[in-house]
Amino acid sequence: MKNTEVLNDLILINNDRIEGYNKAAKDAKDESLRSLFTDMAQQSATMVNELKQEVKLGEDDADDGTTLKGKIYRTWMDIKVAFGGDSRKALLESCEFGEDAAQRAYEAALDEPALSIDVRNVIQKQQMELKHAHDKIKSMRDAAQPA
Repeated sequence: MKNTEVLNDLILINNDRIEGYNKAAKDAKDESLRSLFTDMAQQSATMVNELKQEVKLGEDDADDGTTLKGKIYRTWMDIKVAFGGDSRKALLESCEFGEDAAQRAYEAALDEPALSIDVRNVIQKQQMELKHAHDKIKSMRDAAQPA
């Protein structure tokens, strides 16, 4: 798989993450969660820009869409909220689910043997940032009281 294909997959995953966190920020009743979710969306926007820069260095075109899985995930979040799952804990559980998916995508990308060193370094740096985000969400979820 070419560097561009791997990078475009990660761009799509981050676009999913942006849409998911923007949705979560809109649904959150708690200001601290709105702020956290906004920060997470901004983190992914920064990552998308970094990934697009790498695609351009390879003189290819970057994707701008989202994945089918991301659309399914956001629909699932809508259903969960509609049926009363809009508590702090429920929102954090949904976000952790998305963070787990992002981690799997980055792990799969790093398993690609043909990645250039520069691209691998960008992906590893972003994976660590996402790991910290995941751990923060998980910690907050564990501390949240059930509805």
